Amino acid sequence: MPKRYSSGRPWIIGAALVALFLGALDALIMSAAMPTIISDLGGLDLYAWVYSAYFLARAVSLPVFGKLSDLYATKKLFLTAVILFISASALAGASPSMGVLILARVFQGLGAGGIFALVYVVLSDVSLPGQRAKTLSLASSVWGISSLIGPTLGGFIVTFFSWRWVFFINLPLGMFSLVGIALFFKEFRDKPKTVHLDWAGLTFMSGSILGLLILAMVGGRDLPWNSIQIIVLALVTILFGAGFYVAEKNAVDPILNLDFFKYPGFGLGNAIAFCASFSIFALFAYAPLFLQGALGRTPLEVGYAMLSLSLGWSFGSILMGRTIHRFGRKRATIAGILLLVAGCGLTLSFSRDTTLVHCFFVFLTAGFGMGFITLSTLLVVQDSLPAKHLGIATSLHQFSRTLGGAIGVGVCGAVVTTRLLNGLEAAAGKFPANLLPHIKESMENLFQVDFLALIPQASEILLKQAVANGVFAGFVVVFIASLVPLLLCFFLPGKSTDFS
Repeated sequence: MPKRYSSGRPWIIGAALVALFLGALDALIMSAAMPTIISDLGGLDLYAWVYSAYFLARAVSLPVFGKLSDLYATKKLFLTAVILFISASALAGASPSMGVLILARVFQGLGAGGIFALVYVVLSDVSLPGQRAKTLSLASSVWGISSLIGPTLGGFIVTFFSWRWVFFINLPLGMFSLVGIALFFKEFRDKPKTVHLDWAGLTFMSGSILGLLILAMVGGRDLPWNSIQIIVLALVTILFGAGFYVAEKNAVDPILNLDFFKYPGFGLGNAIAFCASFSIFALFAYAPLFLQGALGRTPLEVGYAMLSLSLGWSFGSILMGRTIHRFGRKRATIAGILLLVAGCGLTLSFSRDTTLVHCFFVFLTAGFGMGFITLSTLLVVQDSLPAKHLGIATSLHQFSRTLGGAIGVGVCGAVVTTRLLNGLEAAAGKFPANLLPHIKESMENLFQVDFLALIPQASEILLKQAVANGVFAGFVVVFIASLVPLLLCFFLPGKSTDFS
């Protein structure tokens, strides 16, 4: 480590970790706030896009920023990402409609992707000799802390302040990160004089990801799977995917070097991370709808219940960091997957009579599993590539997790909405004459206490049952997705290939 960091190193690490904390918190704090946001702004049909727009933009920007950091000044890129993130946070907090909020979430995701990709580069650059793993473990603890307090903080802010402060809270902390990096971080790695940007790869990658997510969002819900629009979109997505493959095979310096998949563990580690994130982020997104819409819990109670998932994630990561050297990557991954499957499977036991205590322990189990998986798969992927590719390996692992979360929320959103609408239609004859059209026109009423207090008790029970059935269908998808890593993990290499 250069001597120039002898005094500024703590400030650099602190500033980097604060930026990471903001990005991680933003993905989690929304879970308890979203029911209140849709009751204020409307647009329940756009619910999933608030999450998916963020995850999609983050997924696209992750590998881009990771690659650019090898070509251009890391400091300037990092500052750009933080400025973009806090500016978008200000716009999100001031949003007058769901459309503006979703637009702001896109730019938040772009900034967060840059932060996630570059934090690990910054921490690696300032690490003491032989202490890189220890320094990077601080980033894992930040994920744990953010997952620990995110949902509860969201419920607290919504209850005692305004949902808008879920976003405004990013501004002062983001400024601290900006100042710390601007004052103390210095470039010392040589950058190539000749730069070959893979614009074709970037274009095809973005197009294929966007097409895939839109298919997950609207297919089977807004449009039938056999509709001409869906068929055309599927074909275009396939063409973009094929174009991405050809572009990467011929690029001088590709965004994603396809030769990486020749290394044992790289593909499997990322695939497991993708599927696990599909399950856990969908659970984060739609469990609050069950708790508030079906069980009638308050936003603060929702935050308390979701806290258990965060607790499990946090303590699971800490425990895994201390014990993984004893059990190895493969056994640690299998243990995490078994816990995740158990937690997701237990959501199928939920009903309108389910207690918060029961939910607490179910989410705790799933969280522990995800805590194990996050760290173990990262190490599997990192150890599968030579040390010179550590940065791109880390960003691709983050990319897999982000893409999995985006598609998971989108797919479950389509399933939950379809099942909910079908349930309301099936029970149409049991509602007062004008109630069902009013609800379908403004479905956010399902989560407004004042509205539910005005309707007959029998109708309220039917509405809560429809919400419960809709979210239960999403839980089934979550459980099925959690089973895929269980099949993949047995093909992981028994011993890690440590190139470092």
